[in-house]
Amino acid sequence: MSDIEIRRATEADLPDIVAMLADDPLGATRESPDDLAPYRSAYQAIAADPQQYLAVAVRAGRTVGTLQLTVLPGLSRRGAARSLIEAVRIHADARGSGLGTQLIEWAIEESRARGCVLVQLTSDASRIEAHRFYERLGFEASHLGFKRLL
Repeated sequence: MSDIEIRRATEADLPDIVAMLADDPLGATRESPDDLAPYRSAYQAIAADPQQYLAVAVRAGRTVGTLQLTVLPGLSRRGAARSLIEAVRIHADARGSGLGTQLIEWAIEESRARGCVLVQLTSDASRIEAHRFYERLGFEASHLGFKRLL
């Protein structure tokens, strides 16, 4: 997959990123690709925060994957930093190509380079195939998560 470039997302990437976020049963109920205003505002906050890295995977000038990497400083583990991988999406026609593996491996290496001792991620309980994918990459289910909408 040497034809893939993984780079920091720009505001121009937002339509492609939001389209990927909306392109599954969960995203279809919570994303609004026709109204990019709230995404632009969120992008500005992400871009201004040095602990955030919104990444895109690009092949032949086309955005085919994305994820958000957040570095979290902490007191536990002797003051160690950890990273959080969120919003991993692969374009429908690129799934099964190894791109997801490449993107996650990139995030792990980026986490190491930023001094993190642990990388964690969340995945909706309904995404069974994604769970298998993450386990194949060496992630272990370790916590029970909770959410509360505000």
